[in-house]
Amino acid sequence: MSKTLAPAADHNLILTAGSLDAYINAAYQLPILTAEEEKALAYRLRDHQDLDAARQLITHHLRFVVQIARGYNGYGLALADLVQEGNIGLMKAVKRFDPDMNVRLVSFAVHWVRAEMHEFILRNWRIVKVATTKAQRKLFFNLRSKKTRLSWLNQAEVESVAHDLGVKPSEVLEMESRLSGQDIGFDAPSADSDDDAVYAPETYLSNDQDPAQHLEQNDFMENQLSKLSTGLECLDQRSREILEARWLSDKKATLHTLAAKYDVSAERIRQLESNALKKLQGAMTA
Repeated sequence: MSKTLAPAADHNLILTAGSLDAYINAAYQLPILTAEEEKALAYRLRDHQDLDAARQLITHHLRFVVQIARGYNGYGLALADLVQEGNIGLMKAVKRFDPDMNVRLVSFAVHWVRAEMHEFILRNWRIVKVATTKAQRKLFFNLRSKKTRLSWLNQAEVESVAHDLGVKPSEVLEMESRLSGQDIGFDAPSADSDDDAVYAPETYLSNDQDPAQHLEQNDFMENQLSKLSTGLECLDQRSREILEARWLSDKKATLHTLAAKYDVSAERIRQLESNALKKLQGAMTA
């Protein structure tokens, strides 16, 4: 018979930035559960909703979360934050753990722990999310380990990485470009030296017009063109053709040319043009 595990000691496992070392030391002081102890706690949690059993399962596996988190140090994020996210994955795994599957909790929980860490890294590594599809996520976490040197991949290496990860070569090149880039503020100041200058997007805009004014003018023009099109559709065919020939064509027709075409006087063409312009103006200002 397996013995009943006593409640874990009251270690200080509240993780803050200033006490990370103390937290890790406390986590490693907790003994690793035997298979019998782990299964007994899991049955207590599943069959009796024993929260103390859940607490012990979690606290005795915190060291494994720390070990996994250390593997993601190269992403420039705080280890304390990675551990916090991993602990969330551990709690989710404990909640779903089935002792009848005859699998150790750590083997089951590692996928949940990594999943939470992956989501955290993707949310916080850059301002703009660099991986949204399944293929991009796979490349994000594997491309750096696949590269054998710091320079850009050559064509053979691109095809090899694409084959190993089951993605397209174009996706490898795109992710390599994303990983090599950096976040730049829209109006970030340029570097003092031209050799090391990183130009903000604002630099490439024309200086003679504010972007907001440019957008406003484009929107106004699109609105006016839409009204013009609607107004022309309200005219009869002859009036519309006269306006298009007199105002919208590159080579504008004369009154006499149109008079000959429609077999009327030039004065009649002028009257039709004037009436059509009034109708069009009314449609556009309605």
